Amino acid sequence: MADYDVIVLGGGPGGYLAAERLGHAGKRVLLVERQFLGGTCLNVGCIPTKSLLNSAKLYDHARHSGQFGVTAENVAFDWATVQAWKADVVTKLVAGVAATEKRNKVEVLVGHGTLVGPGVVEVDGERRTADHVIIATGSVPVMPPIPGATDNPKVVDSTGLLAVEAVPQRLVVIGGGVIGVEFASLFAAFDAHVEVVEMLPEILPFMDDDLAARTRKALKAVTFHLGCRVTAIEDGTVVWTDATGAEQRAEADLVLMAVGRRPLVDGWGAAEAGLEVGPRGVVVDDTMRTNLPGVWAVGDVTGRSLLAHAAYRMGEIAAAHIIDTAAASRNGQRLRTDTIPWAVYSMPEAAGVGLTEAQAITRGHEVTTATVPLAVSGRAVAEQGVRGPGAVKLIADRATRTVLGVHMLGTYAPETIWGAAAVLETELTVDDLRQVVFPHPTVSEAIREAAWAIKD
Repeated sequence: MADYDVIVLGGGPGGYLAAERLGHAGKRVLLVERQFLGGTCLNVGCIPTKSLLNSAKLYDHARHSGQFGVTAENVAFDWATVQAWKADVVTKLVAGVAATEKRNKVEVLVGHGTLVGPGVVEVDGERRTADHVIIATGSVPVMPPIPGATDNPKVVDSTGLLAVEAVPQRLVVIGGGVIGVEFASLFAAFDAHVEVVEMLPEILPFMDDDLAARTRKALKAVTFHLGCRVTAIEDGTVVWTDATGAEQRAEADLVLMAVGRRPLVDGWGAAEAGLEVGPRGVVVDDTMRTNLPGVWAVGDVTGRSLLAHAAYRMGEIAAAHIIDTAAASRNGQRLRTDTIPWAVYSMPEAAGVGLTEAQAITRGHEVTTATVPLAVSGRAVAEQGVRGPGAVKLIADRATRTVLGVHMLGTYAPETIWGAAAVLETELTVDDLRQVVFPHPTVSEAIREAAWAIKD
């Protein structure tokens, strides 16, 4: 008899949630985490970043509250207190994860786990066996081979920037994706001079082009350099060639390397165990099965979607099939990547789900779209939560009228987008969406207005 029913390698969102679900179902589960429970997201990613952003937004709102009849004098921030708040949030949430695992009778072991083969895991030299193994080793920041970047104390990744003891006066961000845009917005709000150097012609490449451009223009305190390739970092000077081929430079106290993350597929036995690893990560099917019997993979390590909430869903899918494959198959427990929402917690916020207009056309759809300003929302106007050009764009198939994508820019977008995800999950049409009753006044009403703006 195996030591456990399931061994989970990695204590990030996908790993700890899978362990929780399996433990709740009565399975004997071992969760192996080499560094910290909660993974990158909880400790040095999503949660600490949002904690700092919350402080930045409060600071920004206080400085601009006069238009609402509220005057705050001598508004200031204390970075040490901001950092202490962030640390307290992380500590509480990590403790919460630990308590949940304990409540579900999951054994948590701190150590370096290695996959030896199907059903066999070695933790710091000691072998453990299980009927199933779930790989949830996550991802790591990409560090491109830019001359001068290695061993440069002024070059940091997101983990390093989260731990700075003071706000840098000058920050250069290399990369205009989610991480780069969120940190740019955060430090610009705290009065840093921020420049973003992005290789692509627009920031946030997963976002619909129209709204991505609106988002960039709304970040008025940040200077963006698009279509640029960084060629060197000389101490604190970032050197790049612009779209015309001319060389440009920017001085920085700190340089954030935010060009993305890659699945962590080495250092834990994937190759030695015979696990299939492709260009994107560990290869899995839509039920999270790998090529090895009884071995599953979830979260960033698969490369299917490098988002914490996608990892949650993958963990739930793997757990459901381990608990009862027949029931999981009947209930449609499989990964649908086109319905996974994304969110950017910049100032203003943005979120979306489904296809962009360009993606829909590439896939052969004849599309119909509508874009409405957040000014159609009474709450948005009353609260002035968006001082920039907030909007909602809806993309639908012209023939079937099925909703293909919803993209939002403005305050509350990340809290609202789940409703649009449900629309895509259930394959509702524009006409179905028009019949949904939205509470009033809410920002979410802009989604309904976008549906009515689609031409019949």
